Amino acid sequence: MNKRFRSCATLMAMLVFAATGADAAGDVAHIFWKDLRPATQAVAEDANLPMIAAKLPDHGETLSLNLQDKTIQIAGYALPVDRDGDLVYQFLLVPWIGACSHMPTPPPNQIVLVTPAHPYKMAKAYEPVSVTGVLQPGLEKSQLFILDGVSIVQSGYTVRKAEVAGVDTVPDTVTLPVNSPWNFLNKKKN
Repeated sequence: MNKRFRSCATLMAMLVFAATGADAAGDVAHIFWKDLRPATQAVAEDANLPMIAAKLPDHGETLSLNLQDKTIQIAGYALPVDRDGDLVYQFLLVPWIGACSHMPTPPPNQIVLVTPAHPYKMAKAYEPVSVTGVLQPGLEKSQLFILDGVSIVQSGYTVRKAEVAGVDTVPDTVTLPVNSPWNFLNKKKN
């Protein structure tokens, strides 16, 4: 009987562990770009301006600490920082196509420096992706090689050992002004 009791106790412990693991996997916060701005920053949601930083007194360097050390998932556009051919080892996740190259750079609290758990195969810059991992606030500078030279871009967050997956759309992408040279990338394919 004691043996049977231990077997039941072991089975119950395994079930509790499995349920806890499943709950832990379900603790992913699906966030949007506005969630990366602190609540104290009153930015007009309907402004649709790539130059959001110009509207902020601190130029977007104030970070939200609400999501620190939380597992998050966010969609955006990947801009490679460290790559070898089509394998990307690190990239900037930005909220609109064209950010940082020929367009204004988003404020730091709207840029995430991502290091994938495994090199991510990327066909082109500004590929829409979803990133899942632990969010860490902290200003970091990255050297970005773009067509017209080198640029230093400051990000406000990092996600290391991230799971990266391609997506069709970014739900809260910033709509670019009509005269943007990058508008052709936003057009839907028929």
